[in-house]
Parts: sequence; structure tokens; C-alpha cells
Amino acid sequence: MNNHLFQGTGVALVTPFEDNGSIAFEALQKLVKHTLDGSVDFLVALGTTSEAPAMNEKEKGEVVQAILEASSGRCPIMLGVGGNNTSALLEQLERGVPNGISGILSVIPYYNKPQQNGLIAHFTAIAEKSPVPVVLYNVPGRTGTNMTAKTCLELARHPNIIGVKEASGNLQQIMTIIQNKPSDFVVLSGDDALTFPLIALGANGVISVAANAFSKEFSDMVKSARNGNMKLAAELHYQMFDRINLLFAEGNPAGVKALLEIMGVCGSKTRLPLVEASNQLKTSLKEVYLSNQNLY
Repeated sequence: MNNHLFQGTGVALVTPFEDNGSIAFEALQKLVKHTLDGSVDFLVALGTTSEAPAMNEKEKGEVVQAILEASSGRCPIMLGVGGNNTSALLEQLERGVPNGISGILSVIPYYNKPQQNGLIAHFTAIAEKSPVPVVLYNVPGRTGTNMTAKTCLELARHPNIIGVKEASGNLQQIMTIIQNKPSDFVVLSGDDALTFPLIALGANGVISVAANAFSKEFSDMVKSARNGNMKLAAELHYQMFDRINLLFAEGNPAGVKALLEIMGVCGSKTRLPLVEASNQLKTSLKEVYLSNQNLY
């Protein structure tokens, strides 16, 4: 089982775009190098932060290959494979996943609003078909459906379901999962600002948006917390806390893309229906960046 590959700091990679809207592959390679030089533990391709819903299938394949090539085997890669059409997902998995992919991240079906038994049937079917281990992704703020702790724990018994990215923000629910999960089932924070407290409560890591930008600082915080150095982890947490909130002030990934542009890593362009961060937010991010340059 490959659950040990997906602990610590994972990065939900953004997708840089050129001014004409095409994918900026050189910038994407630069971003991958930036995150890996910051000692992150794994990368996530085609997650929500990547703007995958605004890409066609050819572009998605090209993005995945670019990430695999740029990472050069330096860390495990998780691939976003989710949706609200179970049969289509099964057909996709039947075709396999690219060489070099170590696991998939599969989001709760959105818009359909399935019942809990529907979630169990959906993810069981995916786990049976997937050639690599599956990490569940619970984000009710985006999908309209919450996967309860009871449902998550039932799915955790499946040998090919190895973890969950929990972004419900419901600490009681997440603690129930941590308290009762199998020992080899990983719980990953889906909220950057809650990562430190969740690790203190027993979570195994995070899939982070903010770590696109301040990769080393976020990785250091997670490593410190997991190694029991809570004093240092708390200091790093609070150093980043206001900046993390600022990144999400106008949604994701507009904020982090704006910061990455300020840092010279990649541009801030997004694809409709998302729009770039406002000039006001960009100014605020630039002020924060210039006052904390030694931390990036």
C-alpha cells in the first residue's frame, strides 16, 4: 500500500497560463522546481486549484506530462480524477493512468447531491477500478455534499482507499475520523489555515494551496509539527496565518497566482469563469511579500 507516499506537505499545483490563454509550460516547470526546492513531499496534478474544469482533455494530458517530467521522480505525484458521472470516471480509469502517477485524488460528486450510500457505492466502484490507490476529497463548500465521518470510516476499510483530504472545516467530524480510522489510513488537511491544529490532533499532512508560493516555510511548519516540535510549528503557523487568509480573500487560485507573479515564478492569468485578483489584492500581496521576503 502506498499511503506512506502521501504524508507531509502536498501541493495542489496551479496551472500557469500565457497572456493568450494557452498553458505556460515553461512557467509550470519553474513552479514544480520551486516547490520541490522548498522540500515539499508530494505534488497534486489537476486538482481544483489547477483550473482543470477549464481545460480540455488534450491540455490535461500535457499538463500531467509536464509535471512528471519537471519533477523527474523527486517525489510522488497524485492525479485529480473526480466528477459526478461515475460511469465516465470508471471508463477513464479503465484506460489507466500515466506512468509515474502514484495515486488519485477523487472529489465528492458535485451538483448531484448523492446520499451517503451513494457516496459509498461511487467510491467503492472507483477503488475497484483504479490501478493506483485512491484518496477521497471531501469539500462540501464546493460540492454541496458532506461526506460524514461514518461514511469516510466505512470507505477507509477498502484496501485501495488509503486516505482522505478533509476540507469540511468541521473539526469534530475530522477528529472522529482521526480517532477511529485504520492505522494506515492517512488524513490530510484540505484547509491551509487548519493544517497545524489538525496535525496536532493526529492528521498526517496537508494538500496545500499556499505551498505553491511559500513552499519551504509551509513544509518546515508541517515537518516541525509532525516531529513534535510544536513550539516552532506554532511560530511558523502564525507567521503564515494572515498571509494565508489574504491568499483566499478573492477565491482560489486567483490569490496564490497573484503572489506567484509577484515572486517571479509564474503569471497571474486565470481562465473564465475565474478572473484574476483585483489590483487592490495584488497591492496588498506585494506589500506583504516585500515585508516578508526572507520567508519565501
